[in-house]
Amino acid sequence: MWRHLASNTITFLIVGLAGAAGVIAWGVNEYSGDGPLEAAICLRVEPGTNMRSVSARLEEQGAIGSAPIFRIGAEYSEKAGQLKAGSHLIPERASMEQIVDIVTRGGASTCGTEILYKIGVNAVLAEVRELDPASSEFTELAEFDPTAEGVEIPEAYTEMRERADTRYRIAMAEGVTSWQVVQALNALDTLEGDVEEIPAEGSLAPDSYEIAPGTQVEAVLDRMEAAQAAILAEAWENRAGDLPLESPEEALILASIVEKETGVAAERPQVASVFINRLRQGMPLQTDPTVIYGITEGKGVLGRGLRRSELQAETPWNTYVINGLPPTPIANPGRAAIEAALNPATTDYVFFVADGTGGHAFAETLAEHNSNVAEWRKIEAERAAQN
Repeated sequence: MWRHLASNTITFLIVGLAGAAGVIAWGVNEYSGDGPLEAAICLRVEPGTNMRSVSARLEEQGAIGSAPIFRIGAEYSEKAGQLKAGSHLIPERASMEQIVDIVTRGGASTCGTEILYKIGVNAVLAEVRELDPASSEFTELAEFDPTAEGVEIPEAYTEMRERADTRYRIAMAEGVTSWQVVQALNALDTLEGDVEEIPAEGSLAPDSYEIAPGTQVEAVLDRMEAAQAAILAEAWENRAGDLPLESPEEALILASIVEKETGVAAERPQVASVFINRLRQGMPLQTDPTVIYGITEGKGVLGRGLRRSELQAETPWNTYVINGLPPTPIANPGRAAIEAALNPATTDYVFFVADGTGGHAFAETLAEHNSNVAEWRKIEAERAAQN
């Protein structure tokens, strides 16, 4: 009889252990398997929020199947106490394990509202926008020029500045001058510590830069300079052979001219080839953007066409008057322009002119170029007649 009872007890223990193991396996599968979320959501975690309330909200929004399993998994992975405030993008079908990693990883908010400061050649804009997690597209809430005197600050901007999870970025466009960058950064109320000294022309990398309120202007400029130095060093290391460029600095000067001559990314190598061919043949570069820089010295936009007298006026940058490259870059070129200057297309082109589509018509001979110019003049006349 005792033997029978012992056998039954052992049997129950085995069944119980097997059942427990099954429950554990089910829980692990629930935690690490694909989640039920059908469309991405933006989960905002306020400072002071705990994992219990977050798990409840996730369950309510259909992102997880079980709040208790979510919390157990967070505890087991020792991440329950690492919850980070902010706005977190939870992708569709994200597992509980992935969500725990997302909400405890930290760093910049990955969704929600951001304030984007756009430094362009012709304007500086502050945009308040919100990411729709389902479409991954931004909806603009407000826009204004932060450098304008007496500008009315939108209420949405003020409200988002008060939120701890708002993301801040600076987007610097290709072809902006160093003076323009400094003027824009000094005007941003998110940054501190105005800078008076203008960095060397061409030394700032056009790119997107994450910032935090209170960041020093000088610190942002340092990041831009470091990024440009790295881009230039890499491009110089991988440059084509037999270029008429003596140093990375000369490459940067040429890249800035290429940047200002075309906004069509695909034709940058061709534009670069024209200037490389002219340098090889000892021909003047004869490029209008260098004349404009000689007038403005990068301090703003000319805002009108060039006069004949200005094309003939002698300045250090006027490539109709001087031979070879000007003494400095005329703007801050982007990576693509730098790479084009150091790896130009292989062509015999020495001329180009606008073709009416936003790009250029290239030519090897003066006769061909004159024909292209005549075509462009015709297009200009037709557009003038329509206006």
